Amino acid sequence: MTKYAIRLAVALKSRWEEVQKHSAQDRGDISITTIIIWVAAVAGALTIAGTIGIVVTKYNGLLSGI
Repeated sequence: MTKYAIRLAVALKSRWEEVQKHSAQDRGDISITTIIIWVAAVAGALTIAGTIGIVVTKYNGLLSGI
């Protein structure tokens, strides 16, 4: 059992070092423009969903025959 635990620890340490080395090379910062676009998209989606919810709630009796 100890032999497997040591092998696992060595493999995980090796993989972790490889991931850290790669992440240092590829930083990939998100620009402010990207954040603004995402916020606008989410706000638009919530507005549309809210509007649909209000319309369905208001006209629920009239839409039951559809």
